[in-house]
Amino acid sequence: MSELIADRGDRGLRRLAAGTLLAAFQGTEAPEWVLRELENGLGGVTLFGFNVADAAQLSTLTARLREAADPVVSLDEEGGDVTRLAYHVGSPYPGNAALGAVDDVELTRRVYRSIGDALALCGVNLDMAPSADVNTAEDNPVIGTRSFGSDTALVARHTVAAVGGLQSAGIAACVKHFPGHGATRQDSHLEVPLVDASVELLRERELVPFRAAIGAGTRSVMTAHVRVPSLTGALPATLSPAALTGLLRGELGYDGVIVTDALDMRAVTDTYGLARGAVLSLAAGADLLCLGPIPDENDVHRILDEIVAAVLDGRLPAARLEAAAERVAALRDWFGTPRTGEAEQEVIGLTAARRAVSLTGSATPLVDPLVVEVDTPPTIAVGDVPWGFTPLLPQAEVLRVKPEAADVPAILERAAGRSLVVVVKDAHRYETSKSVVSALLAARPDATVVEMGLPIWRPEGVTYLATYGAARANAQAAAELLGV
Repeated sequence: MSELIADRGDRGLRRLAAGTLLAAFQGTEAPEWVLRELENGLGGVTLFGFNVADAAQLSTLTARLREAADPVVSLDEEGGDVTRLAYHVGSPYPGNAALGAVDDVELTRRVYRSIGDALALCGVNLDMAPSADVNTAEDNPVIGTRSFGSDTALVARHTVAAVGGLQSAGIAACVKHFPGHGATRQDSHLEVPLVDASVELLRERELVPFRAAIGAGTRSVMTAHVRVPSLTGALPATLSPAALTGLLRGELGYDGVIVTDALDMRAVTDTYGLARGAVLSLAAGADLLCLGPIPDENDVHRILDEIVAAVLDGRLPAARLEAAAERVAALRDWFGTPRTGEAEQEVIGLTAARRAVSLTGSATPLVDPLVVEVDTPPTIAVGDVPWGFTPLLPQAEVLRVKPEAADVPAILERAAGRSLVVVVKDAHRYETSKSVVSALLAARPDATVVEMGLPIWRPEGVTYLATYGAARANAQAAAELLGV
């Protein structure tokens, strides 16, 4: 055992273990226990929507964290549906699906540079983005519009552009979800998704964007809690030495920081438990453990106890912890490297969204429009972020309905003599949504349909707008096209 922890851990070993953790907390101010743990070596924090009120508050929060230490301050700011900076109002940037639809890598770089500039102003230094998943499963419940698309080469070139944009602003990119979450039909927040692909197919499809991102110098890569039997056996990739050490470190030659997806997700906790999962992930090759929003101070202490015990009883080599510490230290050094370049104005987000929105049919002038938004349940990854046209269509009446409770005759009566606009989000995934839309269109074939998810289900013979995402920028671009 090294000199750093030769005293069998007490302070040295426990501090080394703490350096691998990204903790979370509730509220918009840092609790005393987090500040204390940062002073004791905690690697950093992951922030969520409930931690962010606005940019000024976030800047104050991150400054307070830095009074205690030099932490990694991370969050998920993908643009589009997954936003933390604009969690309460919707993102001013379109997400990856919209950028992939435009397929202009310079535009993608500019959007991510602007996101990076916004994060840097708020004191964040690691963005858990972009998603490099090739979304080949149309009914994927957790990736969808978070992916640049289903074409491997397109996803690779836009992943490279996104990494370049973020890192030119001094924000470390975290390319996710290795070795690929795009072919899954389950949500790893709830269970262990299956990727039924051979290693050869992984090399040809899922791994291509990750290989490109590594070549572009991404500072971190996030693991996925997916099971790939041909590679990981019964383990999720986050806990698999074959995936992290063998494939990512060995075959792909990656030597940067490996960050886990949130360990409080049921794909890990239901089978392995939080503390044991943390040890297994470190042993597999991870460097920073994102704990997720659920674990509290007591959980952090239990995880630290388990990591220390694992080193002392030989389940986790001390050298593995030291390697993780060295990589995280190198990342912190990179944070302090001066950057050059022009800061981008936020308007680039709306510019990108306008270029992404597509129209099939003709958009005729709307008369006293009724906008019916068919509600879609939020995913855990996205959270309860606002979406839709309120307040972007002040001249319209906007009605939000639950598809299972929609009163179609009443809606049609309300829309009599008026233009009808029907808004959906990922309608292809919800039979109830498709049924409501079909019933409305049967009576009103002149209605306009706006799809704010992936435009996979397209009713025939109607005016149809596809926004490729439900961010505020996407909605504004669609509202402009509707001409209300």
